[in-house]
Amino acid sequence: MKMVACATYEGIEAKVVYVESTLTKGLPSFSVVGMASASINEAKERVKSALLSNEFTFPPKRITINLAPSDVKKEGSQFDLSMALLIALDCIEDDLSEWFVFGELGLDGVVKENLQLYPLLLSLANQKVIKKAIVPYASLTKLSNIPNIDFYGVKSLNEAIELLKNSANAMPNIIYKKIEYPSVSVDDELYYFDEEYVEDFLDVKGQEVAKRAALISAAGFHNILLEGSPGCGKSMIAGRLRYILPPLSSDEVLELAKLDALEAKEPLFRPLRSFRAPHHSSTTASVFGGGSYTAKIGEVGLAHRGILFFDELPHFSKSVLEALREPLQDNKIRISRVNTKIEYPSDFLFVSAMNPCPCGNLLHRDKECRCNELEIQRYKNRLSEPFLDRIDLCVVMQHVSLEDKATISSKEMHQRVIEVHKIVKSRGQRTFNAKLNDAEVDKYCTLDEEAEAVLQRAIMQFSLSFRAIKKVQRVSRTIADLDDSVMIEKRHILEALSYRRRG
Repeated sequence: MKMVACATYEGIEAKVVYVESTLTKGLPSFSVVGMASASINEAKERVKSALLSNEFTFPPKRITINLAPSDVKKEGSQFDLSMALLIALDCIEDDLSEWFVFGELGLDGVVKENLQLYPLLLSLANQKVIKKAIVPYASLTKLSNIPNIDFYGVKSLNEAIELLKNSANAMPNIIYKKIEYPSVSVDDELYYFDEEYVEDFLDVKGQEVAKRAALISAAGFHNILLEGSPGCGKSMIAGRLRYILPPLSSDEVLELAKLDALEAKEPLFRPLRSFRAPHHSSTTASVFGGGSYTAKIGEVGLAHRGILFFDELPHFSKSVLEALREPLQDNKIRISRVNTKIEYPSDFLFVSAMNPCPCGNLLHRDKECRCNELEIQRYKNRLSEPFLDRIDLCVVMQHVSLEDKATISSKEMHQRVIEVHKIVKSRGQRTFNAKLNDAEVDKYCTLDEEAEAVLQRAIMQFSLSFRAIKKVQRVSRTIADLDDSVMIEKRHILEALSYRRRG
């Protein structure tokens, strides 16, 4: 029996699959066992054609290919090359079990690129279960961004066969390629950022309170709600937040590229966090992921490490808003189906925007609101208190005026966010201020005597819940970091309290 390794998806992570083959006496046949999908069973014809097109005589034996473990459903065209190699090298005595083999075969034996190889191989690299792999030559450029794997690129089935016949002398094609973007170093680790600001805060005239809140939100990864009349700049600020978010480590850049590949997009390996903005008519399955047999990733998962933006927040269905409470609290999402149960990370910055009433004119200085009290109350009641309790910053937008001026650029704001990121990492925090657990809040969010007294009065006056108290401490920690202050002072607590939602 011969064996090589390959992989398939189990949720959004890779699962190692061992491809085994036996050629025994009997009536000539070719079968694939081990919960193989239709796409893998179709590979039998591609494998036959590829072998016959390259002057191999298809053995007149009973050929059985087993994909182990047999209790995991396998799918994808990446198994083609491994199956063909096992048949072609049946007479070779060398142990091939340490090799991972990926590639789709053309009918003429050409090894084709598969976009799904990148997330598979990145997941295997993160699990530290792979050392060397045979891959399509066309995929080498993308795969060179994955560290700690020796890649051997092949253009055809013949090249792959010759490589394994002389595996002792084979040399990998590429060496790990470093990320070529500006970076800052903190404790010997590099964090990368992009200096291209496609959308700039210079375009936002006035709205000083909202821009200050956006800076705090970006620096600490605090969830933010922007409320104001139509056209006052809510969506403009939300769209520009993406470009001033904290820099990314090399692992996080690769993780974002993996999400791009899962969405069938070409990975760019750019240190720019994702921005997902589903429409308010989106279904629960499209936002959180789902599927009849296997659970597919949704908008919440694709927003990992980036921004999830809900415009017209009250118009989203009640089921979507209430289901969002779990990932906002735990930074992960669980999907259960009869055949599978998966959990994937969803550590995102939640940005939302809403009008003050159904017609949007309740807070307008000149226009008259057309809504009655019942309509306004029904509109606001679509957002439950437990949901709103998970939003750190609530901002009422200011009125738009012709005298409003641009005051700060995205580059200036981004530099301040980067400085805060350096402060946060230097004091030993593993996560952003908004993501600190209760023990970490007690450790890092130290208040001076005046700040402590103000917080105690606020607890009594506003009847703050335990979650709300911790939220105020986390926001004030970010405000103190923006001021380069070691201790949280009275002014920091007061500003954090000013962003509480009222009414």
